Amino acid sequence: MPVKNRFAEMHDEITGWRRHLHAHPELLYDVHETAAFVQERLKEFGVDEITPGIGRTGVVAVIKGKTDTKGRVIGLRADMDALPIEEASGVDYASTVPGKMHACGHDGHTSILLGAAKYLSETRNFDGTAVLIFQPAEEGGAGGKAMVDDGMMDRWGIQEVYGLHNMPGLPVGQIAVRPGPLLASSDEFEIVVTGKGGHAAAPHDAIDTTLVASQVVVSLHSIVSRNVDPIKRVVLTVGTFRTDSNASNVIAHTARLEGTVRTLDPDMRTLAEERVRRVAEDTASAFGATAEVTWTPGYPVTVNSEDETQHAIEAAQAVSPHVDTDTPPIMPSEDFAYMLESRPGAYVFLGNGDTAMCHHPAYVFDDEAIPLGCSWFAELVERRMPAA
Repeated sequence: MPVKNRFAEMHDEITGWRRHLHAHPELLYDVHETAAFVQERLKEFGVDEITPGIGRTGVVAVIKGKTDTKGRVIGLRADMDALPIEEASGVDYASTVPGKMHACGHDGHTSILLGAAKYLSETRNFDGTAVLIFQPAEEGGAGGKAMVDDGMMDRWGIQEVYGLHNMPGLPVGQIAVRPGPLLASSDEFEIVVTGKGGHAAAPHDAIDTTLVASQVVVSLHSIVSRNVDPIKRVVLTVGTFRTDSNASNVIAHTARLEGTVRTLDPDMRTLAEERVRRVAEDTASAFGATAEVTWTPGYPVTVNSEDETQHAIEAAQAVSPHVDTDTPPIMPSEDFAYMLESRPGAYVFLGNGDTAMCHHPAYVFDDEAIPLGCSWFAELVERRMPAA
């Protein structure tokens, strides 16, 4: 394939960009050096427009095709931020910043989109406009929402939007996608249980908050097994349990629980919140305690639209013989969901081979995945906006 051949030629260059970014990770919206690096490369490529500061520190670039007879505009997105993790990969280009690491491959995503940008700037073999979206703060900061809220879709007239994410465990050279829900929503809750502190020798004079909070944890897990339709996916996890006591002979006055609820069905988010509140409050009340629930909505479900998923599949099949068109949905969340709520589009998984999972300190992005990722982005633009 011509596209794949060109990216094979560019492979070493793109790998160099990726490893530079890997060695200099930045978190959330504080991606100033990364955004500057992206802008420098885009200027070298001769793109038509570069606009920084979208969604605080995001970068949007425009590449116009040879013609624009139909006014088509396609958006391509990559995330730029790293994670607060101490790297343990052992690679010779490891993070130079203590406590920060590209443990999710966003350095790879950014470099792949830069590679596609260089190719599209060279060839411009399409009829329309490609808008390249370099996003901050995917890792918990909702940078995708910030860019949408900044008017990005309307300002550049984006009609469809596409993105990718590397997938450890999926062989390099493969692409996986499905229409409909692909990644889960992720909401957070905090429950503060208040009882009556006391001496461990006199539990009858206290309301044992540790006992009450333990009952709340057990009861919360009945929500999925007894309130959720068995064919729908909901995951509830209580991740922390802390009391205000540090002594073995003290009955704590308060206990604090924190957790998440993930689902592939937007309706289940409402049900889960209602049940978490009711179960926590009523369970605590049964023991003479109180429970205060704070619910924090997180990323929505990532939902691929039907037609655009088919376009993503066709582009993938044009550049790879290994395409899974019905990959199972998974329960991590992704803030590309906000862009898919704003415009139709699709998100795909790009094989990253046999490495530690994302968010692990030993995670390694496989640079052999770069040419296919670049090819898919470029093929999408050329297929969705064929040259006049």
